[in-house]
Amino acid sequence: MPKPGELTFVAPRAAKKPPRHLADLSPAERKEAVAALGEKPFRAKQLSQHYFARYTTDPADWTDIPAARREGLRDALVPELMSVVRHLSCDDDTTRKTLWRLFDGTLVESVLMRYPDRVTMCISSQAGCGMNCPFCATGQAGLTRNLSTAEIVHQIVEGMRALRDGEVPGGPARLSNIVFMGMGEPLANYNRVLGAIRRLTDPEPDGLGLSQRGITVSTVGLVPAINRLADEGLKCRLAVSLHAPDDELRDELVPVNTRWKVREVLDAAWGYAERSGRRVSIEYALIRDINDQAWRADLLGRLLKGNRVHVNLIPLNPTPGSKWTASRPEDERAFVAALEAHGVPVTVRDTRGQEIEGACGQLAAAER
Repeated sequence: MPKPGELTFVAPRAAKKPPRHLADLSPAERKEAVAALGEKPFRAKQLSQHYFARYTTDPADWTDIPAARREGLRDALVPELMSVVRHLSCDDDTTRKTLWRLFDGTLVESVLMRYPDRVTMCISSQAGCGMNCPFCATGQAGLTRNLSTAEIVHQIVEGMRALRDGEVPGGPARLSNIVFMGMGEPLANYNRVLGAIRRLTDPEPDGLGLSQRGITVSTVGLVPAINRLADEGLKCRLAVSLHAPDDELRDELVPVNTRWKVREVLDAAWGYAERSGRRVSIEYALIRDINDQAWRADLLGRLLKGNRVHVNLIPLNPTPGSKWTASRPEDERAFVAALEAHGVPVTVRDTRGQEIEGACGQLAAAER
């Protein structure tokens, strides 16, 4: 039963669970799983080495495992979770959006972005999203289901393999940043997202060996889950999708605000910053004549000043059928200046991936 005041989220379609996968399990659970198959516990380490360090799921590559046992181990612990429907690229192929078909036919998307000094991957934690923000294509599609831990992790494993194998221009590379800003509200799929963070940051070969400091978890402001995350002892960054500094407008733009108001969300964020030692990112999509007024910039600055915070202003990316559009350049500049006047650090986000509908708020996972 949910605790008093705790919001619960029910996926409308979840008829079949994803098959169990190595990435769903902790290292200890993997040993138990291979033992249940009649194998020695060290097989768990071998499988982890192949998946998390070599990025291979092909039993033909598992030459340290007897050939007669590979298929059984693959079927039980490394089943196919998802397949690529298509890749779409722009920015001279350094931005690549992938449409995935999951085991049950569900579609999700992820985006890999290579910059001169880093490689970032934006991953999905749900198929669709139940938060219903009206300016976001994903939110308007509704929620299909939560992704499993392994379905989340596999997006990154495939990204790591693609970079290693030179599929993205610029030579072999390694992911430096993971952002849970793709499809879905990560904190509405809390346990699986936390499991994915553990798999991503466990040392090789138990996990991918990535740094917690390179991971950002985004949320529209699920206050109990933010507080819970603060107790986990993580060093990940928290990003709060605020989009309005006043409750009247935020109730419209981010409907969950009718449950947890702006000040409650920010108080939870400051608590996370204090516990984690990381500054909070405030995500703010600038929408022409809706939330870009000078008085709202001033109010936002007064709410944020003096805290461990950085504001990412996002020129609104176009979505099909939307009545809203990005702010005028002069209004954007004035908004930046107003925040800076309060001493609040602010940047305007690079709108990479617009041409392939891979930018913030555009992921809809449509086969067209």
